[in-house]
Amino acid sequence: MSFPPCPKCQSEFVYQDQNHFICPECAYEWNPTEQLSDESDFKVHDANGTLLGEGDKVTLAKDLKVKGSSLVLKIGTKAIIKRIKEGKDHQLDCKVDGAGEILVTAKFVKKA
Repeated sequence: MSFPPCPKCQSEFVYQDQNHFICPECAYEWNPTEQLSDESDFKVHDANGTLLGEGDKVTLAKDLKVKGSSLVLKIGTKAIIKRIKEGKDHQLDCKVDGAGEILVTAKFVKKA
């Protein structure tokens, strides 16, 4: 008997418990008869309230200090959103011009 891979981590080590499937690697549980909700249910808005998506080009809305460095990212610096992740502190994984890959809080950027 073959079960579908885990929708969160794509693990093949899924087992069934009554009418739910359980992934032992990430502890995700789901009912296969219910429609799976995508991660797109999580929405991120910029400083102006505009909805952001992966691949969007943004600019910094204020000067930001980079933790653990003396680098300061100036207002207007351009960045491209590589990934959006759910989190309280940093929601955007961005490639910032002149700084490389950095996690940024969505309220400090504006869609370009």
